[in-house]
Amino acid sequence: MNNFNYTDDTAITERLSEQRDAIYEHVVDMFRVHMQNDDIDSAMALADEFYEWMDPEQLETEPKGYYSEHELRELYMGLSDA
Repeated sequence: MNNFNYTDDTAITERLSEQRDAIYEHVVDMFRVHMQNDDIDSAMALADEFYEWMDPEQLETEPKGYYSEHELRELYMGLSDA
């Protein structure tokens, strides 16, 4: 069932890594902004949603899953036809 056409393409891996790094940096920046503005609820909502990403112990070891939207749609449509 795991026929998702995984790839080892270095360019794709680097692009995804850069996107993840950008998301991480934005979340951490927004967390700090909320804390500086005493908006604890918003800061805690970010921390709750991105806990694994914000924890330095888990940052590089957390499993990450990526998918192609088109491949996922094709798989879904194929399953719904069955």
